[in-house]
Amino acid sequence: MSRQASKDTNAELAVRRLLHAAGLRYRVEYPVPGMARRRIDVAFTRVKVAVLIDGCFWHGCPEHATHPKANAEWWRAKLDRNMARDAETTEHLTAAGWEVLRFWEHETAEDVALRIAAAVERRRAQGDRGRNR
Repeated sequence: MSRQASKDTNAELAVRRLLHAAGLRYRVEYPVPGMARRRIDVAFTRVKVAVLIDGCFWHGCPEHATHPKANAEWWRAKLDRNMARDAETTEHLTAAGWEVLRFWEHETAEDVALRIAAAVERRRAQGDRGRNR
């Protein structure tokens, strides 16, 4: 497990390249406010948009998740804890006013980047309306 990339995965890098090319600026590996040892893969801090790109195996993708046969009970518990931690992090960020966008590593980078850009633009527009009152 120590050899598994926990950050800067191919999926994350592809999405970040497209976001940067589109002129969007963001924070990478941003700490989750109020939660120790948890990070947001790509964070747009001004508009509070958190992007998390989850690996299919580690986070239990309904399409691609596999279940190891060796030491199956231990792996099942480990992967269940990962999914519970994901849900807890999403709930915490949402309660703090963040919009949380979760994507699977198998989704196309282009589609993910478009959806992120739309969410950031929507949040910026909402913020502008609030300031113009």
